[in-house]
Amino acid sequence: MKKHIPNLITLLNVLSGCIAVVFAVRNQMELAALFVFLGIFFDYFDGMAARLLHVKSELGLQLDSLADMITSGLVPGIVMFQLLSMSVTGGWNHEGMLGGSEDWFASVLPFAGFLITMASAYRLAKFNIDENQVSSFVGVPTPANALLILSLPLILIYHANDYLNSIILNTWFLLGITMLSSYLLNSSLKLFALKFENWSFRDNSLRYIFIIVSFVLLLTLKFLAIPAILLFYLAASLIADTTSKTA
Repeated sequence: MKKHIPNLITLLNVLSGCIAVVFAVRNQMELAALFVFLGIFFDYFDGMAARLLHVKSELGLQLDSLADMITSGLVPGIVMFQLLSMSVTGGWNHEGMLGGSEDWFASVLPFAGFLITMASAYRLAKFNIDENQVSSFVGVPTPANALLILSLPLILIYHANDYLNSIILNTWFLLGITMLSSYLLNSSLKLFALKFENWSFRDNSLRYIFIIVSFVLLLTLKFLAIPAILLFYLAASLIADTTSKTA
């Protein structure tokens, strides 16, 4: 029975992703983000459960990537579609993904957001056949990228001001974020993983520092903290990797 527990948690990630898709299509971004966060929570704890119960399996690995494809691949693609649509039409589209504009450019351009979904699929496929990504990642993990994309509509909702709105709703900014995130997902950057083999501070000092800094940023900046946390994650990983090479 215990060997099915991690897979059940992974299936809760699948369910969370499916619900998030529905809300993202309806442009209910707060609820979409809520279920993405919930899915990422399940994504973290399914692996932890598998390690604690000593029931890691090939099935679990494949199922985990399929779940991530929905929650952290498809949903951010839809969210970017909606943001790009908003940037060219000037407002939230509450009529569904294809409703609204008669302008062909405004209708076609938003589909560029699904480059994120395509890049996520490619990254997850590579991850499944790469035996080196155990204690670290090569390229930005799909959940981290999903959080970055989901933070954009949340910043619009909860930190609304003319300056931030003009940046986030700029079509070229959104296309730039789409291209950059797609690249980072499949880059050769070596990034540390938040996987604890033990609770020793000495062995996990970078992870503990990252968690503390992230917590402080979330308390002070709220949703604006998410892009800052990702930048800190990239910088800390690069410094740690450079230090390990020169040591």
